Amino acid sequence: MTVEFWYLIGAALVFWMQAGFAMVETGFTRAKNAGNIIMKNLMDFCIGTVVFSLLGYTLMMGEDALFGLIGLPNMDLFANFKNFIASPDNGFTGASTFVFNLVFCATTATIVSGSMAERTKFSAYCIYSAIISLIVYPIEAHWIWGGGWLSQIGFHDYAGSCAIHMVGGVAALVGAIILGPRIGKYVKDKTGKVVKVNAIPGHSIPLGALGVFILWLGWYGFNGAAATTASELASIFLTTTIAPAVATCTTMIFTWIKNGKPDVSMCLNASLAGLVGITAGCDAMDAVGASAVGIVSGILVVIVVEVLDLKLHVDDPVGAVGVHMANGIWGTLAVGLLANPDAPAGLGGLFYTGSFSLLAVQILGVVTVAAYAAVMMIIAFKIIDKAHGLRASVDDELAGLDASEHGLPSSYADFAPSVDRYTSYAGYDNIPAVVGDTPPAEAIPVKQVPSFNNNPDAVKFTKIEIVCKESRFDALKKAMTELGITGMTVSHVLGCGIQKGKPEYYRGVELETNLLPKIQVDIVVSKIPVRSVIETAKKVLYTGHIGDGKIFVYDVENVVKVRTGEEGFDALQDVE
Repeated sequence: MTVEFWYLIGAALVFWMQAGFAMVETGFTRAKNAGNIIMKNLMDFCIGTVVFSLLGYTLMMGEDALFGLIGLPNMDLFANFKNFIASPDNGFTGASTFVFNLVFCATTATIVSGSMAERTKFSAYCIYSAIISLIVYPIEAHWIWGGGWLSQIGFHDYAGSCAIHMVGGVAALVGAIILGPRIGKYVKDKTGKVVKVNAIPGHSIPLGALGVFILWLGWYGFNGAAATTASELASIFLTTTIAPAVATCTTMIFTWIKNGKPDVSMCLNASLAGLVGITAGCDAMDAVGASAVGIVSGILVVIVVEVLDLKLHVDDPVGAVGVHMANGIWGTLAVGLLANPDAPAGLGGLFYTGSFSLLAVQILGVVTVAAYAAVMMIIAFKIIDKAHGLRASVDDELAGLDASEHGLPSSYADFAPSVDRYTSYAGYDNIPAVVGDTPPAEAIPVKQVPSFNNNPDAVKFTKIEIVCKESRFDALKKAMTELGITGMTVSHVLGCGIQKGKPEYYRGVELETNLLPKIQVDIVVSKIPVRSVIETAKKVLYTGHIGDGKIFVYDVENVVKVRTGEEGFDALQDVE
């Protein structure tokens, strides 16, 4: 009873991971698609529950058939419920086993949501979700955990690096390739060659980070739920902690050296990569093996994400392929290399025993499961694309799937929507044609404003415009007051600029300039020397960092006080 209780608690933790996936994917994509992302993660579990209970569960856990290829379907869940929930002499109840395997199935399905985010029809995604939970995942999971042919030859995947993460990652890669990139992600020349890769940052790193912490917590149930002794559970918790921590440190150092600054989103991906990498061998490795898995995972995730984006031009907004497929493969093979006979599983990897036998079995399992998943998902996505349509329309994608697919104006109703910088992009075939006859000079008129008559004896007025950081405004205002400035106009503005030779990177892709909040202060002076104002402002604003601000100086023809009608120097006086 105690072991089965923990088994179900572990299943609940794995279910909670759906929230983690939803937060990571939402944070790493744009705000206009947040509701769509949440809806897909919700429906992955709900649709998965329906189809897994109807057929998927028995294909996975039913009596072995066809030489270990599938389980025999049955309807015990519905037709023999009393026995289904009865406690057996050994093992867990059928109900516990069903719930446990269901939450794992849902995890496999939801991995794909991130790689195909922001441009997939919601209805098409629901069809995909049903297919992978109905037949794709259950069959390969039977090979590994249901008594199928791989389990019979000694293949070891304790919690799913191969069965779940690699399969989900393969499906994510296939889906992203067939679907194509988001609008504006890649700029092509006339021959169709990609000449520029655009970074499309996610709208909320805090949400992404929250998702990673939720997933890390859930992973203790993901890896540890099947443990049957305290020693085994403790060992699994240890390796499940070390691998992601080492992976994150590795990525931080790697991106720091490579890009000049540690990459936040890549480090978040690295935590997940380390968790994926240790999942297959969490019961078979020691602390050294878990550290080795983490080091490789931390480097591997960065390389795969950047190669896919910069070289192969496969658009994966959240890094699902790099996290799940690449590290699912690595983690499964790592068992054959790093399994320690002293660990709870008692397996001997190449580096501890000198034997290639376990590694050979692990390689065979990875190749066959990956090939099966790739073929099945290519067929599934191609059929969905031809019969129903996989990709949202151009207009729907540009507007955001929240509005077009769900009638949701914004997932953040109290916040102003951001302007999509990729509304115009290379290759957009629906740009309205120019049909008017009006010449450009008339359609967009430019008028010269006449100046006042210059009077050499007139008092000189000068406008000084200061653009600075918000944090320095109070100091500037105090300094101007002490100088004798009694009036100024202050505006909140947005500005952009980039220092040559100092590019910033998002997930290895160079960022374009972004608009940043600034303060603009306008001051008109006559009696107070312009140079005094400039030098005072420079002294107050200077920090030695890029973006301290700029000062513009303009000649002013005249000043008119509206209330009194005074002009010139008198209009600048604030006392009656």
